[in-house]
Formats: sequence, C-alpha cells, structure tokens
Amino acid sequence: MLYWEYILMGVILIPGIIFAIIAQSKVMSAYRQYSNVKAKSEIIAIDAARKVLDGASLEKVKIKTINGQLSDNYNPATNIVSLSNDVANSNSIAAIGIALHEVGHALQHNKNYFPAKIRNGVVKFSNIVSSLLWPMVIIGLLFNFVWFNGLVGDIFLWSGIGFFGVAVLLNLVTLPVEYNASNRALAILENTKILDSNELVGCKKVLRAAGLTYVAALVMSILNLLRFVLVFAHRD
Repeated sequence: MLYWEYILMGVILIPGIIFAIIAQSKVMSAYRQYSNVKAKSEIIAIDAARKVLDGASLEKVKIKTINGQLSDNYNPATNIVSLSNDVANSNSIAAIGIALHEVGHALQHNKNYFPAKIRNGVVKFSNIVSSLLWPMVIIGLLFNFVWFNGLVGDIFLWSGIGFFGVAVLLNLVTLPVEYNASNRALAILENTKILDSNELVGCKKVLRAAGLTYVAALVMSILNLLRFVLVFAHRD
C-alpha cells in the first residue's frame, strides 16, 4: 500500500469527524440550555412518559431509571423505556422532550411502524457481523502482505468491506425511525398541552439537535466504507 493511500484513509474521515463534533456540540448546547428551563406544567419527565403511555393504552410498557447522561432508550424486546436519572426526575423542557422521544419509539413498536421493524432486523444482523468485522479485515491483510496470497486475501478484505456496508445500512434505516419518534413526541406534547407553544420551540431544538447526531453517524459510516473501497480497489 502506498503512503498516499494511508494518508487518504485518514483524510477522507476529516469532514465526517468535524460534522460529528459539531452535531454533538449542538446536542449538548441545546440540552444544557433547555435543561434549565422548567415546564410550566411542573410535571416531571417520567410522569409525563407514564401519562402518555397509559393514555395510549400501553400500560404493559414499563419505565425504569438508569445511570448515565443522555443514555435514554427504548428496548422493543423487553418493552421497557429506560430514562437516565437526570432526565426522569426533571421537569425541564429538555427532559420531557427526551422522555417523550423514547415513548415515541414505544408507540412505533405498538403500531408496527415498518421502518422500526426493518431497523430492529438490521440491528440483529449487525450485532452478528460486527464481531467478525475486524478479524476478517486483519486476516485479509495477513494473507495479502505476509503470506502474499492475493486471492484469499481479497476474499477476506471484501468481506470486511461488506460488513462496513452493513453499518451504513443500519445508520440509514435509523434516520427515519429517530425523526419519526421525535415528530410523535412533539405532536403528543402539543395535543396533551404538557408543554405550551413557546416551550415546544425549545423542545424542538433539543430533539432536532439530537437528530443531527444520527445524520453524523450515517456520514461517518459512509466515509468509513468509502475509504476502504477506494484504497482496496486501487491496490497494485
């Protein structure tokens, strides 16, 4: 591999890294700003989430608190909405928006939202192949540059590239799922009057900023795939 190829493998990621840093910065900035703005309704996030779930006849969906910052998630396998402690017990605009975003995922699951079903399937497949990703690449490199068996090496290398493609697919199908969950959350907050119109503006900023991180993840996965394809396709 020529030196310019090593340089290319690093340089091609720079735009994605910059975008990811900007996206994460926007998330933290919006979260810090609106985590200090209390909702006029004074309802805390975990109670808002429970109220919406019960109103949608989803009493079977459990809510639990977990450690970590912005570690909130919904697990369709266990039907549990997990809220970080800072979010669950806060009545801030940011916390309520984040909690209702996760409730949005529970509503997707209940309604058999098709993109969410696709993502869940891709996640399972991705978990299987991710453990094989780097071993395949390393074995391919060994065959090519240590044992000089180009044919066998190429099989392993292109298999590794295929696994990078799975990462792109996962991030691609994640985008509509996450944005739909945020849109559901905003609609619920407006219809239930948990937040008023002015508070919804701040909530929307938090959720839209969070959405940028998924766009950044997609960009990074595409660039990661592209750099390997370009380098391996132009090897002597």
